[in-house]
Amino acid sequence: MSPLGYTSKDSQKYLERVSVRVSNHQRTCYLTINTLTDTCGVSATQTILYARVSTADQTAAHQRKHAEDEGFTIDRIVADEGVSGVSVPFAERPEARRLFDLLRRGDTLVVRWVDRLGRDYEDVTKTIRAFMEAGVVVKTVINRFTFDGATDKAIEKAVRDSLIAFMAATAQAQAEATKAAQRAGIDHQRTADAALTSDDPSRRYKGRAPSYDRATFNRIVSALDAPEGANVAALARECGVSRQAILRIKADPNAADAALSKWGR
Repeated sequence: MSPLGYTSKDSQKYLERVSVRVSNHQRTCYLTINTLTDTCGVSATQTILYARVSTADQTAAHQRKHAEDEGFTIDRIVADEGVSGVSVPFAERPEARRLFDLLRRGDTLVVRWVDRLGRDYEDVTKTIRAFMEAGVVVKTVINRFTFDGATDKAIEKAVRDSLIAFMAATAQAQAEATKAAQRAGIDHQRTADAALTSDDPSRRYKGRAPSYDRATFNRIVSALDAPEGANVAALARECGVSRQAILRIKADPNAADAALSKWGR
C-alpha cells in the first residue's frame, strides 16, 4: 500500500493501455501509459525544464527560478552547461539528447525561449516538431507560448506552424545580429590599436584576457589529464575560476595556452 492509499493491483486495474511509439527520425521509443489519475491518484505526466548554460553569468538555477516565477511547476531540470547554442545542434548536446528518452506523450517541455531548442531556424523548427509528434507539449517562459501537436484542425495547425517558423527565424536573426555586433566591436578595437600602437606590438589587441594565470592553467590541465579525471564544478571552485573556463581549457588546451602567452602570463 502506498502513502496515497492505492496498491500496485489498483494501478494495474486502471491501466487502460500501454502503447509504444517509435519515431524513426529520433530512433527513440516513447512509452505512453494511460491511467485514470482521479481513481489511482497517479499522474503519468511530468514537466521538465531544459536549460542551456553557455556563459558564466547564466545558471540553470536562475532559469528554473525564472520559470517558477512565471507560474510553472517544474518536476525536474535537464541542463547543458558550457554548450554554445550557435555551433552545437540540439540533438548533439549531451543532456538535450536525453529529453527524447525522458519525455513521454502528455509531458511538458519548458524552455526559456525557442533559441534554447536549436542553433538555427532549421534546427529549432525540427526539434519542436519532433517533440510535438511525440505528444510532448512545448512551452516558453518568455511570453508563455504553447506548441501542442494535438490539434487536428487545419487552421489551428497553420497558425501554430506559422508562429513556430516566425519565432525560430527571429531567434536566429537575433543570434546573428549579436554575433555580428561582437565581431564589429573586435574589428574596430583591432584597427584602433593598430593605428595607435603600430610601434609597440605588445599593446595590440590580444583578445579577452584569461581569467587564470599560468600556474592555475597548469593545475587545471594536470587535474583534467589525471587517470581518474576531474569534476568540473569542484575543480572550478578549487581554482577560483568559472566552470566555462574549465570547459574551454578542456576543449582546447592549446588555444588556452596561446591566450596566456599573448597576455604575457
